[in-house]
Amino acid sequence: MASDTRMAGRVALITGGGGEIGSAIAARLASAGAAVAVGDLDPAKAEATASAIRAAGGKCSGFALDVGEPSSAEAAVAKTVAAFGSLTTLVNVAAAVTPDGTAVTLALDEWEKALRINLTGAFIMCKYAIPEMTKGNNGAIVNIASQLGHLVAAGRAPYSTSKAALIAFTRVLAMDHAKDGIRANSISPGFILTDRSSKRSGGKDAARLKQGPKHLLNRTGEVEDIAAGALYLASDEARFVTATDLLIDGGYVAFKGTIGNDGRPTF
Repeated sequence: MASDTRMAGRVALITGGGGEIGSAIAARLASAGAAVAVGDLDPAKAEATASAIRAAGGKCSGFALDVGEPSSAEAAVAKTVAAFGSLTTLVNVAAAVTPDGTAVTLALDEWEKALRINLTGAFIMCKYAIPEMTKGNNGAIVNIASQLGHLVAAGRAPYSTSKAALIAFTRVLAMDHAKDGIRANSISPGFILTDRSSKRSGGKDAARLKQGPKHLLNRTGEVEDIAAGALYLASDEARFVTATDLLIDGGYVAFKGTIGNDGRPTF
């Protein structure tokens, strides 16, 4: 691993760590010296992330984790502490694939699943992680929200609602647990180019063309952009940062326009 030591002595648990954003965050924290536990609904993906980190010289374990099930969340925290002796850092990345629809057309179970994973899942993880994190008096929680928690999109009610609520929940966490030495912040990514996010556009090449011009920087984001933000918020570089939502969105929320073919913004 690299010589970065910003996370030396820290132990991080990453939910959704088998996905592209989660695995990038796990690798970035490990490269900065953290011992990392990776949980994912798909244990094979969790182990693939862990194996890659170990092959690069880092410390990592991978296991199955369903953030919507309290027993699974509790077990994940216990496995992390058993493997590495403590828990200092929690990064909630796990999110449900949410269908398009309106209040009329969406099924109730589709709505409830989105909130169960995207919002309640973070609550459940915090319920079991925070008691361990308080022992070190230097904890950090990073919740991955979304630009669509700031600007909603038609037909995306479950996703936008859950992410907006996650931003609010993060601020309350910061208020409730500052006395415990825990900082809590969220990250709101713009359109990050992954296989999952690109499906709506017909693949990554199409997503670059469609989504890039919606951002002031005229490009889509990369998973490394979010990993860099997560490392910052989890490390002592952000020791005076809490109750904050970090927009890593290429100017999407402030812009609300498109970049034309001449490279100039239009509003």
